[in-house]
Amino acid sequence: MDILKERILKEASVINSGVLKLDSLLNHGVDPQLTMEMGKEFAAKFAGETITKVITVESSGIPVAFATALVLGVPLVFARRKKTLLGEPDAYCERVPSFTKGIVTDLIVSRHLISSEDSLLFIDDIIANGDAARGLIKIIEQSGATLKGIGIVLEKSFQAGGRTLRELGYRVETLVKIQSLDDNTITFAD
Repeated sequence: MDILKERILKEASVINSGVLKLDSLLNHGVDPQLTMEMGKEFAAKFAGETITKVITVESSGIPVAFATALVLGVPLVFARRKKTLLGEPDAYCERVPSFTKGIVTDLIVSRHLISSEDSLLFIDDIIANGDAARGLIKIIEQSGATLKGIGIVLEKSFQAGGRTLRELGYRVETLVKIQSLDDNTITFAD
């Protein structure tokens, strides 16, 4: 997606060689038109798959996952990172480290939201080491649902997350791959 690359070059900030700040595009602010274009792109990439629900992790993955679900005409489910008073005591739960937050968090999905009858498309904003993705995949496996594919807006290909998921046999589609953030410069992989 050339428009996404242009916006990243214009609006993103390199914090260090491992962290890219995308507040105006994905992590704090949302451009609705660009988000809908990303959703359309993911829907097109997975058009041949039977998808019953889109799933993501709160909170930065929600806008693009919502756009994808809207285009596909299916519901959206997201894993919460904090328990609520209304949460199910036996919800699916996995502990995962967060690369950007530097902490361990829980991923929680209510059992009634996904089942063995579901064919899921996992959409997320950024993949670095892939810990959150692997945690959500464990939840999907526990539910008995089928994971049809993973769509990632931005893959930091210099980190192992996307590569590891592909090696595990998952179909991973990305909109933009970043090869390097060295010297405060964004270098795209393709």
